[in-house]
Amino acid sequence: MKIRTAEQLSDKLAEDLAWRKKELAAIKSLVESKTFSRQQHQVLLRSGVCILYAHWEGFIKLAANVYLDYVSNKKLTYQELSSNFLALAMKEKLKEAKETNKPSLYIPVCDFFRAELNQRCSLPKDAISTASNLSSEVLEEITLLLGLDFSLYSTKKKLIDEKLLKTRNEIAHGGYLEAFDQDEYVELHPEVIGMLDRFRTQIENAVIQESFRNNSPSTNP
Repeated sequence: MKIRTAEQLSDKLAEDLAWRKKELAAIKSLVESKTFSRQQHQVLLRSGVCILYAHWEGFIKLAANVYLDYVSNKKLTYQELSSNFLALAMKEKLKEAKETNKPSLYIPVCDFFRAELNQRCSLPKDAISTASNLSSEVLEEITLLLGLDFSLYSTKKKLIDEKLLKTRNEIAHGGYLEAFDQDEYVELHPEVIGMLDRFRTQIENAVIQESFRNNSPSTNP
């Protein structure tokens, strides 16, 4: 379904986040249970971290691309887009020119900025990528491309990169994860949920405030 209204966007994000929270709550309940042996707890912790990371990456990627779909369906012209979305729209044109040694490929890019900014924009679908490793650096890039405030996550860099991503990668690469215990998981769980809620709120606020629009006066004649 194409996301055409703010209500559709909000419903989509709420629905997707709800099932993720439900599954994560079930995992947390198992991790905190005292009915399992130490070895069984280790298995639950390893599984829990992987699932926690999967929902972290999965929701950020989905929410970002849902927002991109919403903006695309607003049928704005290029000159009506904020700079970050204009950069996304221009990504393929610039990429083709950059990957060659032919300066002539920049000519159509120049022509575009001279004459086509008043044309309806075409935004790439599913352009927001987490690169299968949603580090704080990748998250910052995503927020920049969406015009969101990354500073809300700046104090969480160590948590994202070391507690969540590094631990998940160690498990995915066959590590035993002996150093990660139940208390650490119980502390990590609400932090990740909080960041997912924050990201959802940022997108919904951006839609309400129409942050995707260029607020600068047009310079075209």
